[in-house]
Amino acid sequence: MAETAAGAPGTADGTREALGWKVVVDCASPHRQADFWAEALGYEVEDNSALIERLLGFGAVDEDVLTEHHGRRAWRDLAAVRHPRDPVDPESGAGLGRRLLFQRVPEPKTVKNRLHIDVHAGPDRRAETVARLQGLGAAVLRQVKEPGGEWTVMADPEGNEFCVA
Repeated sequence: MAETAAGAPGTADGTREALGWKVVVDCASPHRQADFWAEALGYEVEDNSALIERLLGFGAVDEDVLTEHHGRRAWRDLAAVRHPRDPVDPESGAGLGRRLLFQRVPEPKTVKNRLHIDVHAGPDRRAETVARLQGLGAAVLRQVKEPGGEWTVMADPEGNEFCVA
């Protein structure tokens, strides 16, 4: 792979290559968070059970790193959601586009997020969306109305801030 003048990964003709990415959220309960965000965004919880079964068959993983979620084997400490129209890796079940990955960490959230998700409902659907998200376990933290826009700051079931605009 070539490098661009700034040292970023690039293609042979010197243009910059876009990188893939996902947002990773540290949490106490990855499967609960995945379920919440899948419902909140209209995403799908990823199904890694085929990969898990293959890895178990090879002896590459032990049962102690697994759990059962939605009636299938899943990683105990990881869960992800993906956009329903994005491609999926047939080997792993992982999404290849817009994804959120939730990973279990031992420490609780203690300060305000430095990065957050904005959910775009539009002004006509904001109140309805906020109410729906509250029904899923989110909490309203505050309403913001500024010359540049209006939005609701909320917290997901583990206290991670996000906005509904």
